[in-house]
Amino acid sequence: MSGVNEIRSTFLDYFKKNGHEVVASSPLVPRNDPTLMFTNAGMVQFKNVFTGLETRSYSRAATAQKSVRAGGKHNDLDNVGYTARHLTFFEMLGNFSFGDYFKEQAIELAWNLITKEYGLKKDKLLVTVYHTDDEAADHWKKIAGFTDDRIIRIATSDNFWAMGDTGPCGPCSEIFIDRGEHIWGGPPGSPEEDGDRFLEFWNLVFMQYEQVTKEERISLPRPSIDTGMGLERMASILQGVETVFETDLFRTLIDAASSAIGRGPDDSNVASYRVMADHLRSSCFLVADGVLPSNEGRGYVLRRIMRRAMRHAQLLGAQEPMMWKLVPALIREMGQAYPELVRGEALITETLKLEETRFRKTLARGLGLLADATETLGSGDMLDGETAFKLYDTYGFPLDLTQDALRQRSISVDLAGFTDAMERQKAEARANWAGSGEAATEVVWFSVREKTGATEFLGYETEQAEGVILSLLKDGAVVDAVNEGDIVAIVVNQTPFYGESGGQMGDTGTISGEGFAVEVTDTQKKADGLFVHYGKVTKGKLKTGAAVELKVDHNRRTRLRSNHSATHLIHEALREVLGTHVAQKGSLVAPERLRFDISHNKPISAEELEEVERMSNEIVVQNSPVTTRLMSVDDAIAEGAMALFGEKYGDEVRVVSMGTGLHGAKANRPYSVELCGGTHVRSTGDIGLVRIVSDSAVAAGVRRIEALTGEAARRHLDEQDRRLKTVAAALKVSPADVLTRVEALVDERKKLERELTEARKRLAMGGGQGGSADAVREISGVKYLGKVVSGVDPKDLKGLADESKAGLGSGVVTLIGVSEDGKASAVVAVTADLVDRLSAVDLVRVASAALGGKGGGGRPDMAQAGGPDATKADEAVEAVAQAMAG
Repeated sequence: MSGVNEIRSTFLDYFKKNGHEVVASSPLVPRNDPTLMFTNAGMVQFKNVFTGLETRSYSRAATAQKSVRAGGKHNDLDNVGYTARHLTFFEMLGNFSFGDYFKEQAIELAWNLITKEYGLKKDKLLVTVYHTDDEAADHWKKIAGFTDDRIIRIATSDNFWAMGDTGPCGPCSEIFIDRGEHIWGGPPGSPEEDGDRFLEFWNLVFMQYEQVTKEERISLPRPSIDTGMGLERMASILQGVETVFETDLFRTLIDAASSAIGRGPDDSNVASYRVMADHLRSSCFLVADGVLPSNEGRGYVLRRIMRRAMRHAQLLGAQEPMMWKLVPALIREMGQAYPELVRGEALITETLKLEETRFRKTLARGLGLLADATETLGSGDMLDGETAFKLYDTYGFPLDLTQDALRQRSISVDLAGFTDAMERQKAEARANWAGSGEAATEVVWFSVREKTGATEFLGYETEQAEGVILSLLKDGAVVDAVNEGDIVAIVVNQTPFYGESGGQMGDTGTISGEGFAVEVTDTQKKADGLFVHYGKVTKGKLKTGAAVELKVDHNRRTRLRSNHSATHLIHEALREVLGTHVAQKGSLVAPERLRFDISHNKPISAEELEEVERMSNEIVVQNSPVTTRLMSVDDAIAEGAMALFGEKYGDEVRVVSMGTGLHGAKANRPYSVELCGGTHVRSTGDIGLVRIVSDSAVAAGVRRIEALTGEAARRHLDEQDRRLKTVAAALKVSPADVLTRVEALVDERKKLERELTEARKRLAMGGGQGGSADAVREISGVKYLGKVVSGVDPKDLKGLADESKAGLGSGVVTLIGVSEDGKASAVVAVTADLVDRLSAVDLVRVASAALGGKGGGGRPDMAQAGGPDATKADEAVEAVAQAMAG
């Protein structure tokens, strides 16, 4: 039972059997403590439980908490690889009591675990207690049988834990093991305590006080327990090795690295292998929890960790990027305990590969430029700050790399000159911003961004987090405080709120704190990475520097995720059905619907839309994971990822993939692969259902698709079903027979319309208006039938004229049809034997003129015209007669 995975599971199983809730590790980015850069202890996720701000359904818990100490107060980065136990990433095993058991049971649980479950020898163990904690000392004597010399009293803060200057606090008891006389060092409290012989592996914190002020400390009504055991340290003890890097987990990672490089570790290079193994874990877990390399905040710490490992890989002789090749080895070892590694494998691999590729280019270029700039400098000289800044600003060569490279030659850097050059660059950028044509109200965001830095976006992983207000704006101006009822813009250090971009609307929700609340109505991105929350203060007063809790509207975000992912599926389906010429030309991802425009130069048929919808839902029901990778733009496009119209992409892009193709060239390949920075569902099944509701033209060669997903799509189908049932009831048939019944009714209506038309014709020709115009006359030896008819569709006048002409045998027919809107239509027909003498076109123009119209046209034997004044219908009939008379 000495393997790392077995040690972890034994710990959790032991406490589960003792009534503890086994709680999953919280992310490395703290959601409830904006003062921490990374989660660095097991109690972080329970902080609000200990302070009483939050309650849980359990009063006992146990965790294996992933932790990072590589930035801020706890920073072990520079020691890693050169000491026996320093790590940037480690696992903290812990058990917690929230007002349940206290010192005696905590000590008993710990003692039984380490001696009975782990089998540590009692004579090798000793403990420390706070110098005034007689209670803890008595429990150790009773439970472990320790004599006074094995219970060391410590008077310093090493054995008194505090959450901060105020808040819960209490004495500690640390458990040590004597690793033998062959290792230098003395017991805790001795002059040799910094040696490695006596190794502390478990700290029991007894939270029994609350520090009210610097001078006042009171007892807590419900004392609690917080413990932390370093898994890696316990593994080194149980496996009988002197450093954590010799444990089974690290041996596996170091073996993978040496295999990739082609040489094994020795005394001269073992530190480099240790750095790579540790930093691999830190990098992979941070990326899996949503941190990506950048030049600020957490992303900058991650970049430093990555590049430190990559630099050591180069020192070992690696000729090409190789850190990404070690990811499978890590996942085999830790993926079962931490499934987020498995889910994030693609993103982790691409991020490492991209960062190392870029780093190698930066390093080669920078070292060459640095060599040229310092060829005349010697030991003790100083590189001017202007040159160091140029390396940083123009060529992307970090200041710390410049310092490291020159340190070997005992050359320093003029840091004051570097800072001056940076300030000048900021001033120039500020001036360029103000003169770039941006609206005056937008200029303020540049200065805010410069002061606060970029906002850490946590929204890919969570919808709730804590933060600190860095800036408040009211009426476009920065203010220190705002009051209830004010409309405000808020900038915090980190946020789960998505800022509108890529067609996806910004998040809404709430921001609250002690005595105040804000309803967030929109979130926007400003000034290169600044997330601005717009809203109204609904309670209390806000001040800059206040701690806040940010909660995204979960239901709205869920619908946005679903609709955004559906646009990707529909887009790909349209390309498969209509052709690869289809490209997105703009989009709107709203909570209630999705809309996007595509390039396509003709209407989309109902059958094509049905196929697009069917193919999209094929991917939905796969319920396959939606994966994200970080890649360079060129690599992403080379692999088939689609870049969307109107989007601006940086050097690094998120590539979102979903589904597996089932047909044609896409069969058994990733279905949809797009460059996208938006939020998406975890699995395609979360979309629920895709329903396309319309297709329309919005411009030449551009079609607009609108669709619904999930609950909105279901409601749409329900409404259609209700309408169908209503129609079926009205027709007195089942819903299945509605189409047949409607088709029969349409045929019946057409038949009736034909019969009605014929009846109107007969009625029209059987009588008329206008006296002398009713009868057949003879004009200049030619028979003439002139009639005014009503109730006859203008398009039927020609047919009626043909029938009348056939009845005459030889002659001219004039029919004037009058409509309800006061207009008139005229048709003149001339039999074939008369077309040499009389032209229907000439005669119909005479009729049209009488009706107040102009022109008319047709053939010599049949012509048609119209006019605006139906009251002149009789006059039109007579005008034709006069024209025939000559």
